[in-house]
Amino acid sequence: MFTLGIDYGTNSVRALIVRASDGKEYGTGVVDYPSGTQGVLLDPRDHNVARQSPADYLYGLQESVARALKQAVAQPDFEVSKVAGIGVDSTGSSPLPVDATNQALGMLPEFQSNPNAQCWLWKDHTSWREAARITELAGEHRPQYIAMVGSTYSSEWWWSKIWRCLTVAPDVFAAAHSWVELADWVPSVLSGVKNPSDIVRGVCAAGHKALYNKAWNGLPDKEFLAMLDPEIAELRDRLYDNAYDAATPAGALSTEWAEKLGLPAGIPIAVGAFDVHYGAIGCGVEEGTLVKVIGTSTCDCAVVPVKTQPGDIPGICGIVEGSILPGFFGVEAGQSAVGDIFKWWVEGVCGGSGALHGELTAEAEQLKPGQTGLLALDWNNGNRTILVDQRLSGLILGQTLYTTRAEIYRALVEATAFGARAIIERIREYGVAVDRVVCTGGIAEKNPMLMQIYADVTGCTMLVAGSSQTCALGGAIAASVLAGAHTDFEAAQSAMTSLRDERYTPIAENQAVYDDLYRLYRDLHDSFGGLNKQADLSGLMKSLIDIKYAANS
Repeated sequence: MFTLGIDYGTNSVRALIVRASDGKEYGTGVVDYPSGTQGVLLDPRDHNVARQSPADYLYGLQESVARALKQAVAQPDFEVSKVAGIGVDSTGSSPLPVDATNQALGMLPEFQSNPNAQCWLWKDHTSWREAARITELAGEHRPQYIAMVGSTYSSEWWWSKIWRCLTVAPDVFAAAHSWVELADWVPSVLSGVKNPSDIVRGVCAAGHKALYNKAWNGLPDKEFLAMLDPEIAELRDRLYDNAYDAATPAGALSTEWAEKLGLPAGIPIAVGAFDVHYGAIGCGVEEGTLVKVIGTSTCDCAVVPVKTQPGDIPGICGIVEGSILPGFFGVEAGQSAVGDIFKWWVEGVCGGSGALHGELTAEAEQLKPGQTGLLALDWNNGNRTILVDQRLSGLILGQTLYTTRAEIYRALVEATAFGARAIIERIREYGVAVDRVVCTGGIAEKNPMLMQIYADVTGCTMLVAGSSQTCALGGAIAASVLAGAHTDFEAAQSAMTSLRDERYTPIAENQAVYDDLYRLYRDLHDSFGGLNKQADLSGLMKSLIDIKYAANS
């Protein structure tokens, strides 16, 4: 028996075919989105805009599956007829407007050139005003809503984006019969759903981004939504009442899409989830494990048994029952930019390419902790956790006339490590165990320097997932449970996930220096982030110089 995982990333979609008995990978297909700038529709007048064409999603779906199947059929023990299930994940929150027949508005002739009718990608931050107002209203009128998502609503999330669309494009809002997360829309398309009310929604997106909770009968009540706008309240009736965990199928593969993909009709499709949540499953997440999916941004996930009943954790992306594994609360946090920061520096500022990434990494690796005299904040795309403020921006402190490109590159890597430590400290503070850290993504696999810095800064041993496609693998694992290849998720993870041999253990000498640098980072973090408005930063530059001299002595 084989299963298929489909992973919708920021710049591309990938399909992965695995053997359900042991997770062996039989075929992979990766397809870049053809529209916009590396798949993202931008606006030079507003750096907060980030949209995607729904047509790219369907093109990428067919092409990536075709490429994966081409590889798989070349192996003698593979048969297409034995593909028994599909799982889909995506970025999020990435909602898109649909009409009454579940057609994406962005694919209709009258809206194809309208950016507001496309998918509002996770990294679109145009709704920061709406997010702030939702935080304010919920804090005053429905504190239970906002407490479950860290007490601050984000411009990366569902309601703020939909409200922003109503504000700037009322014609698009009026034409939209409903809105659907990308993670839910693709399974609905594959299942042949023609009515948005019939879409099986995943609790992952609903709980972490749309304030869904069984304790208040699903989505926020209409009275509260009317405080945003009466039209938002009316939209609620055209959305959904229930959301489901990964043990529930989103549907079965329709005859139409079975023919398009060359797969057996009727096979189960797992309920959709966000990439990092299925990625956590693909990393073998269990209680005490923090999974870090390191990509353009970083998402961190952990699980806590339902019987534990964890409390709310300020500044994170939510604690949602069933958002990762059935029977567990899923805990989500993350950083809004990681790989994107390195890309900005190397390609945007330095004008280089992939080769320059390697060159600067090799140079930076020769530097000792503290030797650069630099300290940076990792907020080039805002702060997702723990400040939840997308209006914050980056900072590099301590440059001299002799500062090099490689030194700045290392300082940016260190900044993302400091941000990772802040997250670990926050969730530990509120009782979530972090006994081991499993990392996944291209950066985790290809950049030993970064991984060692992360170990030294956080004090945690960094492990690396066995698969290069853990998000797609997580979807394939969910499909394998639905298809009956495994009795439950614990058995499926045990059989289908693995770790690489690489282990990055903290180096005590480096840890001591990074502890000093982290204290300075937190001074900057808390001051510019508004947590300590009376902070005295007058000695910070000289402290960096002292650390630099000590490192060079």
